[in-house]
Amino acid sequence: MKVILLKDVKAQGRKGDVINVSDGYANNFLLKNNLAVPANTANVNANNKQKAEEAKLKAEQKAAAEELAKVINKTEIEIKATLGAGGKLFGSVTNKEIEAELKKASIDVDKKQIVLDAPIKNPGKYVVSVKLYPQVVAKLKVCVSGK
Repeated sequence: MKVILLKDVKAQGRKGDVINVSDGYANNFLLKNNLAVPANTANVNANNKQKAEEAKLKAEQKAAAEELAKVINKTEIEIKATLGAGGKLFGSVTNKEIEAELKKASIDVDKKQIVLDAPIKNPGKYVVSVKLYPQVVAKLKVCVSGK
């Protein structure tokens, strides 16, 4: 029996997949637990329409992320931090501080998207990765100076 999965089913497939399973498994488990629907013409057409809408949404999100990446690649932010003995910073510059500076520049990025390779503990210029979307990574220039 062919069914369309409504949810991910371990060892069978992912949501939206059309799979062929035994009649007993389909009737007694998948259909009974609302994990799948029979793969008739109406359900297949609805599934195809939903997949097309999801693909369109993902394309729009990726395009928006690429536009934001262009803006971030041109942006340089400056963070002033308190210096301690030996010219090192007290503590380090975190992704939260970088997020706050980006918000001041009218760029909305979540701190979880900012990837620091190593903690920034010294004054200087750094390049920080901002992961906006899968396969879309922007490079932000961060200048850290002392107060």
